[in-house]
Amino acid sequence: MSEEYKAKIFKSGNSLALRLPKALGFKEGAEMTLREDHGRFTFEPAQNERKIDVSKFAGKAPWLEPLSREDFDDSPRDWHLMGRDASGA
Repeated sequence: MSEEYKAKIFKSGNSLALRLPKALGFKEGAEMTLREDHGRFTFEPAQNERKIDVSKFAGKAPWLEPLSREDFDDSPRDWHLMGRDASGA
């Protein structure tokens, strides 16, 4: 038997967001795939794409050295405190 829930759309920055009930059990930050078919919307957890681990690449190029923070024009930000990710979304 399927359940029915109500969700509310609200403005988040320059975008719209859909607040989902906690009872659905999704975790914060979970990626979803949203589909629209003739005005009917469905969503489901996104398929996890395989990510490439680049953590050991630095050892392959010993002549590369990390940049110091002084080499950046912009100061670091705590994006998580601003409620946004690093892309500004």
